[in-house]
Amino acid sequence: MAASRHIDPEHYQAFRRFLEDSCGIVLGDNKQYLVSSRLGQLMVRESIADLGELVRRVDDRRAAGLRGKVIEAMTTNETQWFRDSYPFAILQDRLFPEFDKGGMSHVRIWSAACSSGQEPYSISMALEEYRARGSRLEAEIVGTDISPAMVAHVRAAHYGGSAINRGLSLDRRKRFFRQVDGDVWEVRPEVRGRVRAHVHNLLESFAALGRFELIFCRNVLIYFSAVSREDILGRMCQQLSPGGYLIVGASESLARHADELEMVRSHGGVIYRRRGTR
Repeated sequence: MAASRHIDPEHYQAFRRFLEDSCGIVLGDNKQYLVSSRLGQLMVRESIADLGELVRRVDDRRAAGLRGKVIEAMTTNETQWFRDSYPFAILQDRLFPEFDKGGMSHVRIWSAACSSGQEPYSISMALEEYRARGSRLEAEIVGTDISPAMVAHVRAAHYGGSAINRGLSLDRRKRFFRQVDGDVWEVRPEVRGRVRAHVHNLLESFAALGRFELIFCRNVLIYFSAVSREDILGRMCQQLSPGGYLIVGASESLARHADELEMVRSHGGVIYRRRGTR
């Protein structure tokens, strides 16, 4: 499958259905080139002749390993430290102080679709900086992703090359990482210790994850169908404690959930608070 012109239209439609049913990702009508570029090497390694054969093989219940590899290859893992900056300013200047004033000593935070861990570790670094002001607030930060490889990366907490520099200041790198091998840096224990990483598909139940005071779900819902997106948001609202907060991507709207969530503007951005009192 070296070029998109070799993809049979019927095979492409079958693959689109598989991808949406498996992980919620919706491919456009003309994304054959994306499928070719992301799956070409995998299909060569697995000796798969064309997309039709791939779909037939992943439909086999015994093909969980191949199915996981396909989903992983099609998943976008674009991320960086302190991405968009304003959510972390809101954390330090508004939400962490609010938790403190409410008499909370420990909060639970969920970083959904956390990729290789930059977001949950950025949250932990933000808390470390806030604690340096004299607070004793602590947190459990749960990072989840559909990709086992990404979750393994979070657990290893090692970053090198361009990944260590994207969005991370030299000062923060010195304070919160230690150099372990050449250009490889490891997250320090005080930051790393708050983060737990698990493989999780957003189409599946959230019940086992428990309740949270804060959920980050940024820049991932845009890849889902409207129906799946509303379902995920509705279930996330149920996982928030009353008075808890949901932070989504800047281009993602929660207008349909106005009965459950109220919009809060702060630091040039928008976050959402679940109605009710703690």
